[in-house]
Amino acid sequence: MTRVFSAMQPTSDSLQLGNYLGALVEWVKLQETHEAIYSVVDLHALTVAPDRDVLTRRTRVTAAQFLAAGVDPDRSLLFVQSHVPQHAELAWVLSTFTGMGEAGRMTQFKDKSAQVGESGTNVGLFTYPVLMAADILLYDTNVVPVGEDQRQHLELSRDLAQRLNTRLGEGTVVVPEPHIVKATAKIFDLQEPTKKMSKSFSGPKGLIEILDDPKKVAKNIKAAATDSDTVIRFDPEGKPGVSNLLTIYSAFSGRAIDQIVADYEGKMYGHLKVDLAEIVVDYLTPIRDRAMEWIESPERLDEVLAQGASKASAIAQVTLDRIYDRLGLLPPLHR
Repeated sequence: MTRVFSAMQPTSDSLQLGNYLGALVEWVKLQETHEAIYSVVDLHALTVAPDRDVLTRRTRVTAAQFLAAGVDPDRSLLFVQSHVPQHAELAWVLSTFTGMGEAGRMTQFKDKSAQVGESGTNVGLFTYPVLMAADILLYDTNVVPVGEDQRQHLELSRDLAQRLNTRLGEGTVVVPEPHIVKATAKIFDLQEPTKKMSKSFSGPKGLIEILDDPKKVAKNIKAAATDSDTVIRFDPEGKPGVSNLLTIYSAFSGRAIDQIVADYEGKMYGHLKVDLAEIVVDYLTPIRDRAMEWIESPERLDEVLAQGASKASAIAQVTLDRIYDRLGLLPPLHR
């Protein structure tokens, strides 16, 4: 069966709408047709120097939301990155195959450096794509779901895989292919609908978060920015606010935008907002409730993650042993 790997950092107390629609919905589908391996990549999160207790909490909360959204530990492996030490081991090996210029061209490091200057960045951020490549190559991953913002990092993973196979022999690692996620709805800030909805840049009134109280979700939707016109139509350039609401409506109802527009012909923005608030709340509330059940049962959650890590580690060790052998590293007498 084709193996898929994907992961997400534990950098917030709740996933937002874009995370759910852009990643988790696809993960749940893929576990039905692929051998799925999913991870909460906490080592990556260290690049932003998180508080100890915050990182611990967010790691559990992120995993809980994966499970609540439909990631099934009976169909997928779900684990925390730091629980499988082979990730860091392979990252070191791959760093010796990566050129300085190659790593420096990664847009994430360049963008962050431009924002805060070199003094505000760290080596971990510079080598972040190498650890990401290790995450992928460690499991002989066949396909990786990618959006536009991750394409460059996957290309580095592919380049490194091909380099290992050239230097160490064909079959050393699997060269991963991109799984192009079908155009998912781009969700924008509710208050500034020309900007992407983002935990980093959106204010509390511009976000819809999975773990938000249903009343807050409804309030934010009803207070969403629109325009002084009264016609409900899909026009991202001329009417970004209304178009954003229609996009969200379509994503959660499964209906085409033109059908929704037809339903609201002659109606006011308020009608659209009230109905959309009800649809989103009805959809997200069961996910929120399931997530809270996992969060309130940390022992149960940790057991699922431990089982996932044990299985992932067994797969990872086979790959690492193969690479170490071809590199000529002396194997331990006892493991």
